[in-house]
Amino acid sequence: MTNPPGTAVDEESCHRILRAIDIIGVRWAGPILLAGARGARRFTEYRAMVPGISDPQLALRLKQLQGRGLVERTVIPSTPVQIRYALTPGAEELISALQPLSHWSERHLPHTEA
Repeated sequence: MTNPPGTAVDEESCHRILRAIDIIGVRWAGPILLAGARGARRFTEYRAMVPGISDPQLALRLKQLQGRGLVERTVIPSTPVQIRYALTPGAEELISALQPLSHWSERHLPHTEA
């Protein structure tokens, strides 16, 4: 899927890639999406599945991902009120697109301590 030598990549393709990287390149966005793919539904489940993230940072990222159409927030009227987050089909497709990148990184990038 490489371009022949000397073939230019069109400008719109470059812009689309940059917009996608703007979404997934934000700190914590990837781990939050992966947590959603692994079944996290409530805020506390996301927090437990994404070690090291603070409550304010998690709330901000969930709101940003919701604004990008990748997470749906549902308020369940109960006592106490429950809020659930679910990945949209677009987020699930994004995760599928990122899996080859994850496999590549396992093969080619050194493992480091976080």
